[in-house]
Amino acid sequence: MADETKGSRIRATGRRRKRPPTGRRAATVAAWSAAGLVLVGGSGIGYVYFKLNGNIQGVDINAQLGTDRPDDVDNGSMDILVLGSDSRSGANGKYGVDEGGARSDTAMIVHIYEGHKKAAVVSVPRDTLVDRPQCADSDGKAVDGESRAMFNTAYEVGGPACAVKTVEKMSGIRMDHYIEVDFTGFKKIIDELGGVPITTTKAIDDRKSHLDLEPGTHTLDGEQALGLVRTRKAVGNGSDLGRIQLQQAFIKALIQQVKDVGVFTSPKKLYDLADSATRAITPDSELDSVQELIGFANGLKQLGADDVDMITMPVDYDKIDPNRVVPLEKQSKQVWTALAKDLPVPASAKKGTADGQAEGVVK
Repeated sequence: MADETKGSRIRATGRRRKRPPTGRRAATVAAWSAAGLVLVGGSGIGYVYFKLNGNIQGVDINAQLGTDRPDDVDNGSMDILVLGSDSRSGANGKYGVDEGGARSDTAMIVHIYEGHKKAAVVSVPRDTLVDRPQCADSDGKAVDGESRAMFNTAYEVGGPACAVKTVEKMSGIRMDHYIEVDFTGFKKIIDELGGVPITTTKAIDDRKSHLDLEPGTHTLDGEQALGLVRTRKAVGNGSDLGRIQLQQAFIKALIQQVKDVGVFTSPKKLYDLADSATRAITPDSELDSVQELIGFANGLKQLGADDVDMITMPVDYDKIDPNRVVPLEKQSKQVWTALAKDLPVPASAKKGTADGQAEGVVK
């Protein structure tokens, strides 16, 4: 909003988070998982600027967040909360019954290191029990906090701002941006790319996600890709942790595919991707224009699959309810401290945590 002070916005400009210079349009979108951060951006297709700009529907959550937030540390890095909503309304109805609400089916905290040549992606299991803070919903109404609340209920009861506030309380790290992607938009992006090649080492047959794959190499179309990142019961121990491992493997493949298909040299492919991507995402109010997305994406185009460290927030199964997980205090602190200081996550933070037993199923 024009009359807001910069200090009230999601990103405190002029300090740590320097806006990358605008330039050649990359195709960067926050896909279902952080891979999207290599797909919505842009090249200089000026004649479609206004059309693409009209596709973007942003959400202004700055006022709802208030001033009780972590400090914005001046170390040149950037942190983004990427959510995949499990809403079943509209075109997403085929994936389940619309119960009038949505939860953050997938949540990833993307940390871009200083120089924007490396990144760490921390997946947060949706079944994690957290102390959800008091929030304000999209109508400005107060939503009470709750102890031992499932992480994904933050989005359900308070929308994007409550999800951001919950992540900031949990991690102690200020989020610079928020990006949300829906089911239908994700599929279109994959189809525009011509599919994404993956190799399965075991058969995957999941009735709920509608995915049936034999062991071997496959080029997944949008519907199959969505099935893969939603698959849960048919891999590992059937937990959300196993699904996260599939998602992380797919992200790596997606990032590589963006580079392999030549989207940066084909104006038509670039436009088609940009059109689908700008329709698929709901960004925060500081990324709700083509110009802002160009600058954001241009700063990420150097990232390749090998430059992204994928981890899951350290958790263990809850002793009271084994269907839920709880953060491991020591290891989680190592993760958040490393990211706050713009350092690599130490290997010790990844040891002794609950495992979905699906690692290596997709590569």
